[in-house]
Amino acid sequence: MISTARHYLFLLLCLAPAIAQSAAIDSLKTFVQETRTVRATFSQTLIDRDMRILQKTTGAMQFERPGKFRWTYEKPYEQLIIGDGVRVWFYDYDLNQVTVRKLDPAIGSSPAALLAGSGAIESNFSLSESGTQGGLEWLEARPKNKEGAFDLVRVGFTPAGVLTSMELRDNFGQTTMLIFSRLEKNPRLAPDLFKFTPPKSADVISD
Repeated sequence: MISTARHYLFLLLCLAPAIAQSAAIDSLKTFVQETRTVRATFSQTLIDRDMRILQKTTGAMQFERPGKFRWTYEKPYEQLIIGDGVRVWFYDYDLNQVTVRKLDPAIGSSPAALLAGSGAIESNFSLSESGTQGGLEWLEARPKNKEGAFDLVRVGFTPAGVLTSMELRDNFGQTTMLIFSRLEKNPRLAPDLFKFTPPKSADVISD
């Protein structure tokens, strides 16, 4: 499982604090309001609290608001995560194992809720600006539900408001860094992308 926000010059210096104060949050809210579907590829890096790289993966993602999403991990291990609007399906190809969870508890305060949720971001997250870094405008989102797997999500946008990065810090001090590429807003997506039928031979675990 899912990578945040940035700025300018002289005559704008006196205005910059006010502009910077809401740049990334405004980009997120605009993204949520104007984007119903998304398709993108991504690279993902998992690092521990000592900044050591534990794993690198690549894949593709699609989502359709509200609550439908598909994350396909292609390398080095194949995995599939699908939200069909009611349930979330996690399929590990190597283990041939499927885990199923109800959508609301699974997505409510998760990073996926920032992108594929209903749009009520601030009911689930406390948002704050975290400034400009690496040419991106970053915001921090802290889940209000403290029982989730993540305690901090950072989201990075270009100054033009293009979603580029997410950083997810979990309760074990590990950080997942996501970089999105070839991101398309509002493409037409086939409904079958968000449907999943477990293989007959798979072990299925549900809550």
